Amino acid sequence: MAELNLKQIVDRLNAEFTGDTRKLVFWYDDKAEFEEDMESVELENAKVYRLQPDNQFQTKYYLERIDTTTNYLIYAPFPKPDVKDNHLEDTMLYSKRFYADRASLLSVDLGIDEKYKHVIEKHIKFFANKDRTQRFYDLEIENFNEENILIGLLSALCKTKICSFEEVVRIVLTESELDENSYLEEFEKYELLSAFWKLCEQQFGYSDDKPTLEKLVVTMFVTYTERYLQGGIPKSWNSFSSTKPGNIIAFLDNLMNNVLYRDKYDELSKHVASGLNVATALSGYEIADLLNCDTFIQIDEFIEKWIVDRLAAEDTGAKVDELSIPQICDMRSKMHFGPQLMNQYNMLCSAYQIISEVNYQPVDGFKAVIREYVEKDWMVDQEYRKFYFYYDRIEDTEHYEMLKTLVENIYTNVYLGKQLPNWNQAILEEDSFLQLPLQRRFFEKYVRYSKERTVVIISDAMRYEVGKELFIRMQDDPKCTAKIEPMLSTLPSYTKLGMAALLPNRKLSITDSYQVLVDGQSCDNLTSRQAILQAACRDSACVQFDDIKGLKKTDLRNIFTGKQVVYIYHNQIDARGDKAITEDEVFSACEEAVSEIMDLIRKISTNANTYKFIVTADHGFIYKREKITESDKISGINGADAYVNRRFVISADQILEDGIGNMSLGYVLGSDDQRVISYPISSHVFKTPGAGQNYVHGGSSPQEMLVPVVSIKMEKGHMETTNVQISLVSMVQKITNLITTMDFIQSDPVSDTVKQATYKMVFMSEDGERISNENTYVADSREPDSQKRIFRMRFNFKNKSYDKSKQYYLVVYDANTEIEAFRHPVIIDLAFADDFGW
Repeated sequence: MAELNLKQIVDRLNAEFTGDTRKLVFWYDDKAEFEEDMESVELENAKVYRLQPDNQFQTKYYLERIDTTTNYLIYAPFPKPDVKDNHLEDTMLYSKRFYADRASLLSVDLGIDEKYKHVIEKHIKFFANKDRTQRFYDLEIENFNEENILIGLLSALCKTKICSFEEVVRIVLTESELDENSYLEEFEKYELLSAFWKLCEQQFGYSDDKPTLEKLVVTMFVTYTERYLQGGIPKSWNSFSSTKPGNIIAFLDNLMNNVLYRDKYDELSKHVASGLNVATALSGYEIADLLNCDTFIQIDEFIEKWIVDRLAAEDTGAKVDELSIPQICDMRSKMHFGPQLMNQYNMLCSAYQIISEVNYQPVDGFKAVIREYVEKDWMVDQEYRKFYFYYDRIEDTEHYEMLKTLVENIYTNVYLGKQLPNWNQAILEEDSFLQLPLQRRFFEKYVRYSKERTVVIISDAMRYEVGKELFIRMQDDPKCTAKIEPMLSTLPSYTKLGMAALLPNRKLSITDSYQVLVDGQSCDNLTSRQAILQAACRDSACVQFDDIKGLKKTDLRNIFTGKQVVYIYHNQIDARGDKAITEDEVFSACEEAVSEIMDLIRKISTNANTYKFIVTADHGFIYKREKITESDKISGINGADAYVNRRFVISADQILEDGIGNMSLGYVLGSDDQRVISYPISSHVFKTPGAGQNYVHGGSSPQEMLVPVVSIKMEKGHMETTNVQISLVSMVQKITNLITTMDFIQSDPVSDTVKQATYKMVFMSEDGERISNENTYVADSREPDSQKRIFRMRFNFKNKSYDKSKQYYLVVYDANTEIEAFRHPVIIDLAFADDFGW
């Protein structure tokens, strides 16, 4: 800034020497800051006379006797002498004195009032560096006062982009250590440390004889906790409670909700929790007292433990503040530590659903059994799958072992234990195979008479509940119309027979060597299946998913061009489940299968001008996590000509033993085959060689035999969708309290054309200062009743003085796009004033 300051000096000096009257101007440059600069300075209407400490009398004689007409700047690169030592003192009485210290120049250039110049003078050392000075200028502070000058100096040292003490504190706490903090060292170097602590007292109510960042952070976290913790904070924490909670809540809310800083918040939270021994200090609190507080992750751990204990006691009716266990999990998963604990909360929700089936009772009659499964029982299988899907993603599961045992017991012994015998009794009813479409008639019913190109995706082992998930997720695609219905697979429900049944056929048969034939032809591989398909539909093809998933647009389009029917074989679930080493990954494979099929459908519809899809399966499966015991195995099954599988036996005769059902193979295939299919009526398996017995299929159960038929129609072109909107219900025009609650409403239920959105809400001043905490709301309600889409948010305002004549705003913006949704003007009228008293 030296060049700028010298130019200022020259301009000001030239202004001093305007007019016709002779003028003398004395400039004592106390620290000789401009001594070198003055050697090259030329004034427009005056000469520069260089004064030396020992030539005062000579100078006086020269100015008053030798040259009495010329204007002179008398420049002295030293302090003005005392009166008794100054021979020019009387000359100065009719002359002018010029001041050009750096503080004065900066004050003039920045527009700082003379009464605040002492602040610049005190910290003039700060401005000795060009980069620091430039950073202060770049803050573009308007309406200087003592407070914002000091905050500006601190901001420049912290290299912030704005003049904000909150931003200074954020950088101090997140970009250096609490001990030996590099920013505090800089503050002290430039005599700003006391100002920093004074501002902490003013803004956050933190005051201490020996202030430290450690105690400041503890004060913030304790004060934040006090606001949301019912029943008061532990007595030992009282000394850390601040009298200005609004500012602290706004600060920590912004820290914890900002994607850039939330990890650092977590570090600070962990540090404070350790120092305060949160795990012990809050252990005696009721869950209702903790429910709305998310300062520390230990609070989530308390809530989780309570949920686990309630579920272990089979107390599914337990509530806290009228919230059920799933509602608590949903609420906490959307709070600060929710993303870290998403697997835990999702797992607990699934455990809740399974434990709720502890009194499960099946219905009578095959038609009723199917209806019951399609309407609700499928959810039990899905929740069991989800339970282990999330359980396997939790690093430390020690605390959930008892819950896992209970889930396994209810699913295996209660749900499957009652459902499967009931299913196998009902399936023997005379008209059981007339209750829903048969897999061996699939092509005739769903494909043969289609008037547009149809893609059939056969996902090996996609049982009904997995198909249901695909159906639900596809419904969220605005370009998709989907429906789902169950289809009864063949029995045995295994790959060879199921794949054959999905092809066009007049007759299915199994040879004496147990080869499956379609109209007398083998169908074991892709080539033979395509030949059978093309015999019924000339313009058709069979392809493997793995062969087309990575194709470019042109290559993909070539496969479908000119085709009426394309069968795509997808093998994710069965490929994983059928191997002992990977069978425990089968539930992850289900998730991946759904995503892969969704992506494939979108890719084909976009790039290959194909819009009709049918997703189905050759069979389903049963999977139980607990290892099969000897008591779960049916032994003694022999026969040289029998085909023995873990879940079925094909032989010439019935197996007349308890726990085994029998059915005519000819009845299942619609042929005159006299052989018999024998199968366990429970989830037990036949004892056979080889490992891997937790994942099974081939038997008779809704999990194995009810396969989905998901019909999907993709729309051509683009369908308009909008994000769901929210609006303010509370007609608030004036804020009169530091804590204010406001009601909002989600405009519409989430649907295929109205997508969920996340909104952030904060109060701001006219100049963009955040004056409250920032709330986040996920607008994802599908509730058709508008009254049930109303929600409430609480705002904590900063403790500061507010101008009743100014406008303040509630600003609501989309969290993903950061586009403002709306702003609502308010007046803030608080009986409070907080001056910066130095």
